[in-house]
Amino acid sequence: MPSRTKPQPLSNSQIQQIATDIAGGHPPMVWFTAAAVGVPEGRSGKVVALGNPDDGDFLRVRPTGSKDVLSFSPIEVTLTKPARKPARTTQSNSPARKESSMSPSTSAHTAPSPVSEGLSSSNPAMRSSSASAMAEPDAPADVAAKSAAVKSTPPPTSKPAKSGAGARKVRAPAPEVTVTLTGTADGEWSVEVMNGKKRPVRGLPVASSAVAQAAKILHPEVADVVAAVLETVRGAQQAKVQQLQAELAEAERLLAELGD
Repeated sequence: MPSRTKPQPLSNSQIQQIATDIAGGHPPMVWFTAAAVGVPEGRSGKVVALGNPDDGDFLRVRPTGSKDVLSFSPIEVTLTKPARKPARTTQSNSPARKESSMSPSTSAHTAPSPVSEGLSSSNPAMRSSSASAMAEPDAPADVAAKSAAVKSTPPPTSKPAKSGAGARKVRAPAPEVTVTLTGTADGEWSVEVMNGKKRPVRGLPVASSAVAQAAKILHPEVADVVAAVLETVRGAQQAKVQQLQAELAEAERLLAELGD
């Protein structure tokens, strides 16, 4: 058997082109080479992200027809689409049958014998009965030869699926990030961030103006809800200011009376 050419790894320029396509929102199509583990050679997939090249398997590829994202090295994929393999033709049994019909057991009885020559020269009826009598012993042998030819054709074998150490492990998905914005009736806002089960940010104060600006950027419906909350807080604060101003005026009046 001729030795298979070892697949060449992706060049630095090809990897740079892949990074450019991903950044532009167009994940490039690649095809798996014979070095790919757990994926058939020639199958296609899309590179959705690039990891740290020092890790070796830093190409994040989603195979066609699969929802899993697997990691591969530059030698396991190629940007060159492989040539289409010719369709396999089903082997016909007609040559075997033809060969069996020309088997030595059959051909040996086709040659005329002295007895058949004698019968052929005498009576046509006897010649016909003799020919049929001589053909009867050959029928089982002919059928057996045809059966042997059909049974000799080996059934197609399928390659067992790779399992165990050869199967590629699916990486765990990245943890979810949750951002929670909390506001009080006094107009105080704070934000918390959950990264999976960790809480790196807890109770961080946020200005009301920043909350209003962020709500406008996120979505109009979010902006409407936040604007209504801010308007309620603004009204409560104005009422509080008026109350404090009235209390201040009363205190100043009492102070003036005490001064006299």
